[in-house]
Amino acid sequence: MRKLLFLIFLFLPGILYAQKSTISGYVKEASSGEGLIGASVYVKELKTGNVTNTYGFYSLTLPTGKYTLVFSSSGFKKSEQEVVVAAKPQEISVELVADSQELAEVIVKARANDENVKGIEMSVNKVDIKTIRKIPALLGEVDLVRAIQLLPGVSTVGEGASGFNVRGGGVDQNLVLLDDAPVYNSSHLFGFFSVFNPDAVKDVKLFKGGIPSMYGGRASSILDVKMKEGNAKKLEVNGGVGVIFSRISIEAPIVKDKASFIVAARRSYIDVLAKPFLTGNNANSKFSFYDLTAKVNYTINSKNTVFMSGYFGRDVFGTGFGFDWGNTTLTTRWNHVFSNKLFLNATAFYSNYDYMLDSDIENKRPNDAFKWTSNIENFSIKPDFTYYVRPDNTISFGGQLLSYDFTPGKANATSNGEKREFGQANKQGVEASAYIGHDWKISSRLTVQYGVRYSHYDYKSLNGEYYDRIPVAVSTENPSGYLLKINQTDPDAVVASYGNWEPRFALNLTGNESSSVKLSYNRLVQYIHLMSNTAASTPLDVWTSSTNNIKPQIVDQLALGLFKNFGPDGNNYESSVEVYYKDMENQIDYADRANLFLNPYFEKDLLFGKGRAYGIEFFLKKNVGKLTGWASYTLARTERQIEGLNNNEWYANRYDRTHTLNLVGQYSLSDKWSFGANFAYITGVPYTVPAQKYVFDGIAYPQTIPGTRGNIRVPDYHRLDISATKKNKKALFGKGSSEWVFSVYNLYNRKNPLSIYTRPNEDNSVQTEAVQLSIIGSFVPAVTYNFSF
Repeated sequence: MRKLLFLIFLFLPGILYAQKSTISGYVKEASSGEGLIGASVYVKELKTGNVTNTYGFYSLTLPTGKYTLVFSSSGFKKSEQEVVVAAKPQEISVELVADSQELAEVIVKARANDENVKGIEMSVNKVDIKTIRKIPALLGEVDLVRAIQLLPGVSTVGEGASGFNVRGGGVDQNLVLLDDAPVYNSSHLFGFFSVFNPDAVKDVKLFKGGIPSMYGGRASSILDVKMKEGNAKKLEVNGGVGVIFSRISIEAPIVKDKASFIVAARRSYIDVLAKPFLTGNNANSKFSFYDLTAKVNYTINSKNTVFMSGYFGRDVFGTGFGFDWGNTTLTTRWNHVFSNKLFLNATAFYSNYDYMLDSDIENKRPNDAFKWTSNIENFSIKPDFTYYVRPDNTISFGGQLLSYDFTPGKANATSNGEKREFGQANKQGVEASAYIGHDWKISSRLTVQYGVRYSHYDYKSLNGEYYDRIPVAVSTENPSGYLLKINQTDPDAVVASYGNWEPRFALNLTGNESSSVKLSYNRLVQYIHLMSNTAASTPLDVWTSSTNNIKPQIVDQLALGLFKNFGPDGNNYESSVEVYYKDMENQIDYADRANLFLNPYFEKDLLFGKGRAYGIEFFLKKNVGKLTGWASYTLARTERQIEGLNNNEWYANRYDRTHTLNLVGQYSLSDKWSFGANFAYITGVPYTVPAQKYVFDGIAYPQTIPGTRGNIRVPDYHRLDISATKKNKKALFGKGSSEWVFSVYNLYNRKNPLSIYTRPNEDNSVQTEAVQLSIIGSFVPAVTYNFSF
């Protein structure tokens, strides 16, 4: 009861304020009918306003009287309307027309001119999809995940690694959402391309810190990707033909201005192009990927809109064997306006990530075969409410029920006709959470956002067995110093439960119209874990639950930032400096020679401890003119202290990058030609290589010093990419628009190493040698044809 009274008191300022009347509605794009995210609705006379939510909805509660409302969004012409606020609530929706001149100049900016200064958000990057399209990319293909790696605080362990790392966190510590459904592997082709089709993406937002209370479940960041809703006005076709794959998207109204759809598809054709050149055992080689993204929406009336969206993608790889992996998501959503002040977004989703490895996919050797499968599956219901008390006061609250079904790894092996099944036991988890948050503009200079989230997790072992870790002496057989004791239980019994409060707080103190200081704190709790003892995650890595042995990861992050805009109109340039510190509990590392794959007792090979990450990020962005772009520099450190490793002393984690520099630029020479370039420099990641050897039968075998971590660093990574875009007068069938994109990835032929390994010397087997592994060792030219009509 005391906790409840405390929460009521905490949020009391937003509840006790009585208002006269409310204006609400939607701000949409005139050409397509899509809702505009973050559009500004400003009241001239009161010098106050609000911004639209993810669906373009806004609400303003104002004293009665006559006012001028200004509706605006970057890249669109402003719209002004005079309104009379009376006692009766009103619905006013507008459609904004694209400003062709502004679009030609404003390349990077995708929000209000001064939102980075006046907005409460910090450690947040929102990158317009138009900007992403202009960044030079591998093989000329626009890639969302590679684009965000050019932002401060974001990196990857190297080419050929899936996912991305944020402020020293692992790839599993990023919650990647596609229309609210989690995507567990965001990469195609072993990390070279992302699963997001740019033709179907509407909005991209990355939270590195200051995370609102509505988000939870991961310990490092949130990448929130929203799909287009489909053109509700007319048929629109977009696509492209590239060196490695082609894509197409079709969107059109089902019922004009009420219902629409979008379908987008991609398919690589490396296998088709290579097939004539493959002979013998390689004739049936398979290496391709494809995905399908679709969404449909229906506006029932001004108070109710329903959406349904889905994604299905798969990678196929193999020569004489089968190896494939992929994601499936399905999201249904209902938007309901209870009143001019209360908005509901109710979401239900399904998500599945699975992989399969089959040694006899063509069933030619049924008596000598091996098949391995694994997956993680989610079902969820999630209501989110927003209550607009007044323009400077908003309360959000809601909850989520999320189920996990883990199949960490099941294998069937057949040898000489004898079959054997082995692997890890299936697990199940249920995560329930509730949250409340309050955005409050206390004065013209001070804005706060605070809230709290509570999460609870239950773990079940579905085979009726669970394990307790028993400490033993460290030995060759037990390098972790633990054994597992098998216990029996009812498969329906909860083996372990965890509950955590997750407070959130952010503050913006504005100095003047062009500068501000921001402070944020958040606690994040993660109940699921990716088991991978390699620097670069692979599709075969295993997702598993928190158990009685594996505690949930808990991360507290504090960040402080200075934000400043300047230039002739006050906002031509954006700049920021942020410092952060992350304290991490229950971090996981692995004993030497840990066996994670298909090992039912892998928990005995896990080691636990704490971590810390800290750094400073500099960001400078030019928004307008012929030359636009940004520069970012990050100085950072991420470390772990794990009992049983590195003499129990702190060591640099495998995601540690001391220096990260990114330069991104786009230059518009004319209406016909534009150019782009980006340069990346990153300190090499720590790596553990054998520091000693033993010789047996005249051959040297490398050997690591037990417990050693990160004794060397991979050489520094740097790369320059360039591109040129030529716009054509006409597109296909003489309609619409088209362009040619010419690009070169890794212009100066840098062989950036992904890893280093040791082996016996080819000329002298008693000696060992270190070898660098580079995934891309040369420049990669490409040409892509894009069209739209």
